[in-house]
Amino acid sequence: MNCKHFGTCGSCSIHTLSYEEELSTKKACLWELLAPFGIKEIECFSGEDAHYRSRAEFKIWHEGERIAYAMGRLDKKGVVMIEECPKVILPIARRMGPLLEYIEGSEILKHRLFSIEFLATTTDACLVTLIYHRKLDEAWQGAVKPLQEKFQVSIIGRSRKQKVVLGEEFVTESLPIDGRMYHYRYYESGFTQPNPRVNTMMITWAIKQAKTVGKGDLLESYCGLGNFTLPLSRYFKKVLATEISKRSIHAAKENCLLNGIENINFVRLSSEEMTQALNKERTFTRLEGMDLDAYNFSTVLVDPPRAGLDEATRALIAKIPNIIYISCNPETLARDLAILTQTHYLVDTAMFDQFPHTPHIESGVFLRQKSN
Repeated sequence: MNCKHFGTCGSCSIHTLSYEEELSTKKACLWELLAPFGIKEIECFSGEDAHYRSRAEFKIWHEGERIAYAMGRLDKKGVVMIEECPKVILPIARRMGPLLEYIEGSEILKHRLFSIEFLATTTDACLVTLIYHRKLDEAWQGAVKPLQEKFQVSIIGRSRKQKVVLGEEFVTESLPIDGRMYHYRYYESGFTQPNPRVNTMMITWAIKQAKTVGKGDLLESYCGLGNFTLPLSRYFKKVLATEISKRSIHAAKENCLLNGIENINFVRLSSEEMTQALNKERTFTRLEGMDLDAYNFSTVLVDPPRAGLDEATRALIAKIPNIIYISCNPETLARDLAILTQTHYLVDTAMFDQFPHTPHIESGVFLRQKSN
């Protein structure tokens, strides 16, 4: 990547390999972990190795009257002041320098400014969060409004026990998927996939698996704001999608309305609670009026955190004919596959490089139930 801080800034920890060599190394690591489960090939999906990240967080370094963006050093020895970050998508990259220069020219805006966070979309919507170690007063609001107008951004100010929203607290992304345009509201404090291009590849890959099923209902755990749920809903009669985050469920329901989709029930349940409800071990007021027995799940999609699936969830999804498993940790994926391949066999395997120049590996597997 063409960056003057490459090899010094700790944000990119792989800097001695070409991008092609990096992809090959990651694919080999994934192959070694998943080979015991009978994979035939790994389809590799990648985008550009620069201008791919739609959200970013930067510390603000104060030196006299000057301020600068700062990141932790690759050698772990303090921070490095950065003048650019070619990792971020262009709507962030072109605002970074001028926005910081504007803040530096205002005593009110830069006073005890601790960090700046960006959340942007491919359609040029941008939300900027300014985080302070002081209370934000009316003078701060007066000083920040011209910044908002100048750079065409929404601003959120944060400090201890304080949140000030100027404009919207979300951006709306529009992604072309499966011949349609899907619209997603991304909230400042909610989880979003950070690489829009590779995200569309992940969703498209999951749709390819869903198309081979062609019947029944979909169960989804860890659904977030409906990233996979909305496009996959086209291929199932009904969808039950669960997520523990209240903010994500709120966004998911908004996104459902935004896209005119009516066959999804989003419910705030953890993966463990979902398992207990479907096994009739517990009742939940959040499920009041919902007939779980009316669902005929032919497929389940799980996208768990790095810890992978809990034992009860593995046991539950082992009863469902088709499993789409999106993983952000190949080691816990391999652990879970050791159990799931007792009842299912691997049909398709993919690697998604969401984070170039880092060792992080995102992957997907599609499993089908073995015949008795």
